[in-house]
Amino acid sequence: MKKIALGIIGLAAVATLAACGNANASSSNQLDKVKKAGVLKVALSPDYPPFEFQMIKNGKNAIVGSDVDLANAIGKKLGVKVQIESMDFNNVLASLTTGKADIAISGISKTPSREKSVNFSNVYYSSDNYLVVKKSDLNKYTSISDFKGKKIAAQKGSIQEGIVTNQLKGAAEIALPQIGDEINEIKGGQVQGAVIEELIAKSYVAANPDLAISKVTLKMPEDSYGSAVALPKGSSELTKVVNSVIKEQLKNGQIDKDIQKNYALSEANK
Repeated sequence: MKKIALGIIGLAAVATLAACGNANASSSNQLDKVKKAGVLKVALSPDYPPFEFQMIKNGKNAIVGSDVDLANAIGKKLGVKVQIESMDFNNVLASLTTGKADIAISGISKTPSREKSVNFSNVYYSSDNYLVVKKSDLNKYTSISDFKGKKIAAQKGSIQEGIVTNQLKGAAEIALPQIGDEINEIKGGQVQGAVIEELIAKSYVAANPDLAISKVTLKMPEDSYGSAVALPKGSSELTKVVNSVIKEQLKNGQIDKDIQKNYALSEANK
């Protein structure tokens, strides 16, 4: 019985090692896979201006934004075409494990919990979060306690969900797939506010005169280190290439230029 048990354990160990070896081999070959295919598939949720959003370009619907510019720069570095895979934000990271995407660039916060399942590049952007409310309610909600018993929206699968849960104690968190949904829910009175990243919040408020940014200050979550590119777990070689592009663009200021350019574009598009 002991030999059988040891044999089973041994076979299980071999199988585990083989599985790990195959997974590591697959992940480490992610760079070769992309180059061989000649296409870099990029997952994003196009409802996050100025990082990724939709607009009519040359008579056709197009997905643009500073994250798209970064994706194109990575594609150029690799010498491949870029193929945008549009989806709801809560599916963006999952697309890396299913093989639907090679990388994900969608204002994704780099957190320790997420790092357990994906590779992350270096951070390319950091920002605060704002609480958007109806302008008519601006003086009604001046402290966190004022939101007790109220409904606060956040994008499903985002870091903003945790901000509502951890900082707005007593408020009910309403998870919605799109930021546009959050804006509509505020305007319709179904929720009393929404936690949205700084530039995106400013963009939506500028386009909606009946909305405003609350006077309530939100803290940056301790487990948030800014936005980064997500890749399949173990894809170290592809991560190196992505980091080299980010390093260069942070050094020459290209990322900031693209953010400001696309912010102006998103404002003009409304």
